Amino acid sequence: MSSDSLHAIYREIMSASISLQRETSVAYFGSPGSYTHQAAREKFGDSVLYYPQTTINDVFDSVEKGDTTYGVVPFENSTFGSVVTTLDRFISSKAQIFAEAYLKVNHYLLSNFKFESIKKVLTLHYLTLPKAFGQCQKWLDTHLKGVQRIDTFSTSKAAELSTVEPASAAISNSICADLYGLNILAKDIQDKKDNTTRFFILSTNSDRSTENDKTLLLFTVDHRKPGALCDSLRIFKDNNINLTKTDSRPSLQRPWHYVFFIELQGHKDDDVVKKSLEDLKEFCLDLKVLGSYQNQLQD
Repeated sequence: MSSDSLHAIYREIMSASISLQRETSVAYFGSPGSYTHQAAREKFGDSVLYYPQTTINDVFDSVEKGDTTYGVVPFENSTFGSVVTTLDRFISSKAQIFAEAYLKVNHYLLSNFKFESIKKVLTLHYLTLPKAFGQCQKWLDTHLKGVQRIDTFSTSKAAELSTVEPASAAISNSICADLYGLNILAKDIQDKKDNTTRFFILSTNSDRSTENDKTLLLFTVDHRKPGALCDSLRIFKDNNINLTKTDSRPSLQRPWHYVFFIELQGHKDDDVVKKSLEDLKEFCLDLKVLGSYQNQLQD
């Protein structure tokens, strides 16, 4: 049997085992068939309960209120960068990152109209996610130049709307083609063939250490103090801790004040990480650990 087949069998065994131990529910962003839905099913299988959510904030709310056991949200795309809505919600959220998941994203052009009759293309809303338009820019400029581009809240919603919108097509996936009865007009239209999105699985706590983990944290510094950010980052270098991602977002506390996001190798319960976080407090105004999770990235 192929490794993919063995992985699928193992996933369903684990999914059934989890559901027998307790009722497990998962909130995910988008309509059925969305990429986040796919990532959730890859992680949890078919033996748990799934609840689609209209927005990323709705997924956070579901976990924080205890309405679902887990939540799945997109975090970043290899082509288009970070999902700012997810970053912004982490600033105020009490949810913890329990795990990460990677999904290779292959975009398809779906429609029940002939290719030459298409007047508009629907896909992901640009304020919510790294939008599919940006990931398919070259293909669209070559094959559908001048066609109206309409934003929707998810790629699955785009597929749903294209079933009733005259002379329209959706950028979505093959699952949505089956779900909504759409024809596939073009396959793999993304500009980068290795286009991949990383997702976070949210819960009320992090997973235990596996000795191959990453931790995401956020902090703020006094911007009036020269070298404050440099002093903060130097702590990780001095403790031989590798950083795998950095980002920043407006803090909304006052203009031009920022929250810094740092992802590092190691678990928050590791001694060297605990020491680094304790040392970091000397240079930070605020410090928050968002969770530790097993590293799923294949080198």
